[in-house]
Amino acid sequence: MNDIDKILEMAKGFNIIGYEDLPLYDLYLSQVTDFLNDKFDGNFTNNIIQNYIKSQIISKPEDGKKRGYTKDHIIQLILLSYMRPILSAEEIKDVFNLAFNDINISTDDILTWENTYKIFTELQKESLKNFTEKNKQIKEKLTKIIKENNINEENFERIFVFLTVLNLIAQASTCKKMAERIVDDYMKK
Repeated sequence: MNDIDKILEMAKGFNIIGYEDLPLYDLYLSQVTDFLNDKFDGNFTNNIIQNYIKSQIISKPEDGKKRGYTKDHIIQLILLSYMRPILSAEEIKDVFNLAFNDINISTDDILTWENTYKIFTELQKESLKNFTEKNKQIKEKLTKIIKENNINEENFERIFVFLTVLNLIAQASTCKKMAERIVDDYMKK
């Protein structure tokens, strides 16, 4: 169980890239993929990013600039990387359109990408804080379940890990279904 506690403690700073940690200067596409792959375990390629641009999920790079990828593009791709396991490409596009209307026209945006990203990182920090606090209650509940099922000391940690993973999967599944449902219901209006 101590290993799980260590993992949860480490999760407090997990994958949160502060706005101030984003590149200060515009980037080439290869620099964008390098930056994102460094932060997100190699999930991005030039082709993937170009396909998101062609599909108008993220905005086009700035015309006439060699380094056409701005901080806004990085923000779009970071947000997309969190949405990708949960929503389809079309649903991500729909979600972005809620706040940014036409993805390639910044003057019609309801929120700025900078403000959106700062809000997201605050929500992410709060979510992790709530998760670690709630984990104490879940840990007690799982321990009680294990004892009620007469699991011997030898298998205690093993079953605790198993139940912890099941609990996390249940939470993730619920969150995924809720996000999909909210997007689907809103887009039907």
